[in-house]
Amino acid sequence: MTDLAICLWFDTDGEAAAKHYVETFQAMGRPAELGAVARYGPEGPRPAGTAMTVRFTLDGLEFMALNGGPEYRHSPAFSLMVDCSDQSDIDGFWDRLVDGGRPIQCGWLTDRFGVSWQIVPRAFERLVGGGDAARSSRVMKAMFGMVKLDIEALEKAAEAA
Repeated sequence: MTDLAICLWFDTDGEAAAKHYVETFQAMGRPAELGAVARYGPEGPRPAGTAMTVRFTLDGLEFMALNGGPEYRHSPAFSLMVDCSDQSDIDGFWDRLVDGGRPIQCGWLTDRFGVSWQIVPRAFERLVGGGDAARSSRVMKAMFGMVKLDIEALEKAAEAA
């Protein structure tokens, strides 16, 4: 753990989001756990007992979900990226996080809570890197045609002559 954490602002769904994310990461065999929950008291501004903040960790990274009200919305300008070792990892994270949300393109999705995620193969940087511009271009072209990323198709694009 570090002294740095990511705070995600929600209207009222912070506790449900934290639980969903923890369950998703645990189901995928990654370390994740719920932490302390601070609840609003009778002085408000939310009903007493409603979660105000929820601490949680995903893959060793600390987060805090804050139920701060409807003033702010999530934006794709901030996204969480999950590096996946294989296609089953991509499929599992994708299916769990897109449920109730919406797929976008190029491995991006917005979950049911409005948070943007990138579900990418760990090999992606290797496939587009290394100084071979033609190879990188083929991989990028293949990726731009995808919604959920397909490692085998990206590998084939990289190796095409």
